[in-house]
Amino acid sequence: MHVLIVGGGVVGLACAHALVERGADVTVCEAGALGGGSTGRAAGGIRTQFSTRVNVDLSLSSIPVWESFADEFGVDIDYRRPGYLFLARTAETAAAFESNVAMQNDAGAPSRLLDPAEAREFVPELRAEEFVAATYSPADGIADPHSAVQGFAAAVRDAGGDVRANTPVAGLERDGDGWTVETPDETIEADAVVCAAGAWSRHVAALADIDLPIAPRRRQIAVVDPDGDLPDDAPLTIDLDTGSYFRPEREGTAIVGGHFDESDPDVDPDRFDESMDIEWAVEATERADACASYFGPETKIRNGWAGLYAVTPDHHAILDEVEPGFVVAAGFSGHGFQHAPATGEAVADLCLGEDACEVDISPLSLERFESGETLTEQNVA
Repeated sequence: MHVLIVGGGVVGLACAHALVERGADVTVCEAGALGGGSTGRAAGGIRTQFSTRVNVDLSLSSIPVWESFADEFGVDIDYRRPGYLFLARTAETAAAFESNVAMQNDAGAPSRLLDPAEAREFVPELRAEEFVAATYSPADGIADPHSAVQGFAAAVRDAGGDVRANTPVAGLERDGDGWTVETPDETIEADAVVCAAGAWSRHVAALADIDLPIAPRRRQIAVVDPDGDLPDDAPLTIDLDTGSYFRPEREGTAIVGGHFDESDPDVDPDRFDESMDIEWAVEATERADACASYFGPETKIRNGWAGLYAVTPDHHAILDEVEPGFVVAAGFSGHGFQHAPATGEAVADLCLGEDACEVDISPLSLERFESGETLTEQNVA
């Protein structure tokens, strides 16, 4: 069976790897450089603390791959586990934390509910008086998305897969039981097509007359020199009620981020500002300081960047065979990197008619947007 994958980011390459491991012929077409879209601008978070079971399960199924990546793929992805710390300012958010932790524990994640004073064990300068509850999981961490792309791509090529950079897909047409795919270089026949194009997925699907509710949204990250001594092993800390987050980076720097624009307009993924807005960086730093006193007036903003989330209306991926032989693995709303290994296995199941993936992906069907059975992810940071 020949499967053509549109998109050479971490999701597309993880899908390619799962497919070649099961004996499929695979071609990956990436419009630019491998990992040059959203993957290359991702923060690299890997967490189990979600508010829906399907997201928790995708994380738990993916983590063993990240743990063994260096041994299996021969590439060090700098996988570290300082944990994630979520913070609640309101009783409503705290109540959600309690139910979320119960669900996460039932799934097998080791998250736990904390009071704000206990949270200071992980973030000593936390402004604990501002919060009413917290959750923490030692299973959560970070890794390098760029290195993961290189590892997956090399493994796919070593297994005989065809991975093509600078090869945009210009046409998709149903051809009997298969698909005809037009690229600038040639016409390719495939038994199945996987749309894993991230923020470009709606455009790709439209080539096949398929409408996907996926919107490209611009997100920013700033790198700063804190004026306080943020511990190197501090967790990625998220003030969920304000949307602010921070974590230590390298050599005493820190990453700060968050989304504060209520209008949240769609952007053209081919023409968006990839630089960081300094006004946004100032606000992100001030919000981080309102959470923990590491980011006072002496904090220096070094640099930063902007990338794209591929966002669905309910902030969950579409992982579904939406037409015969046309599989969508997109719309992860900022969670694509961490869920890529499990996504690859699920996509291989969909393409090959198998049942090897341990995650029930039925809640992620495209049909949910018509039936009204959408999901609610509270931890969207």
